[in-house]
Amino acid sequence: MILTVTPNPAIDLTYRVAALEPGETHRVEAPAARAGGKGLNVARVIAQTGGAAFALTTAGGAAGLRLADDLEAAGLPSELIPVAAATRSSVAIVDEGSGVTTILNEAGGGLSPTEWTALAEAVERLAVPATAIVGSGSLPPGAPDGFYADLVAVARRRGVPSVIDATGRPLLAAAEAGADVLKPNRRELADTVGTDDPVVGARALLTAGAGLVLVSLGAEGMLAVTATDVFSARLPQPLRGNATGAGDAAVAAVATALASGVADPQTLVRRATAWSAAAVVAPLAGELDPAFPEYEARLVLA
Repeated sequence: MILTVTPNPAIDLTYRVAALEPGETHRVEAPAARAGGKGLNVARVIAQTGGAAFALTTAGGAAGLRLADDLEAAGLPSELIPVAAATRSSVAIVDEGSGVTTILNEAGGGLSPTEWTALAEAVERLAVPATAIVGSGSLPPGAPDGFYADLVAVARRRGVPSVIDATGRPLLAAAEAGADVLKPNRRELADTVGTDDPVVGARALLTAGAGLVLVSLGAEGMLAVTATDVFSARLPQPLRGNATGAGDAAVAAVATALASGVADPQTLVRRATAWSAAAVVAPLAGELDPAFPEYEARLVLA
């Protein structure tokens, strides 16, 4: 099974409006609400595509109880570390006229040293049967910068691949720890290494110690960057929909491939781009268009 670790989960609320007009009042239907956070979305996609995933996360307050209930109702194998801080919310507003989605992410509450220790001990225990380890999403305020690097270290000790989707110092620390794959988007990469050139930025992470860097470029597709090569994949035309979970679907694709022994960069970028595109068409983060196996044949490769 693939272990996904989400230190800062959320209740995802998705609103849909015919047209988002800043400064105006919008009457909307009740939002779709579900347990979210990048790692939980990754686990959902792995499960939808026939893989085995186990979600490790935290939960606190009334929202944490709601998160636990939703995971149980979804039948997603999981373990929740109780924390004092209330689980945060994340709001996605889908403008159905323009196809643009606006996201409001709460920062979340910090964890105590005892809670961080409980989370780290759960990682060590659950890593024993894992075939890959995914660390994904923002960290709560006050989190140790090395948390994702520690996940990479656990994976290396167990002899399984690691995939990290983060930004800033946690992403750089994961590179320095030797993560097999890093998957930032273009903005996250620029914020981390200080350059707008995704290839130059990716190679800075490779120099730091990462094995492979996949960079999401939004409607322009995705890059797979190695020390010597750059491979790209994209759809012929951009898709309209909710791109909230597109990056998470890409991480799920990469983790699934690595867990099955597939590490070729060209294969990884094709699979990741196809699943990412299929997530844009799906109504909620953590889901793929049921026709996702067909997307790879439509890609433009370079």
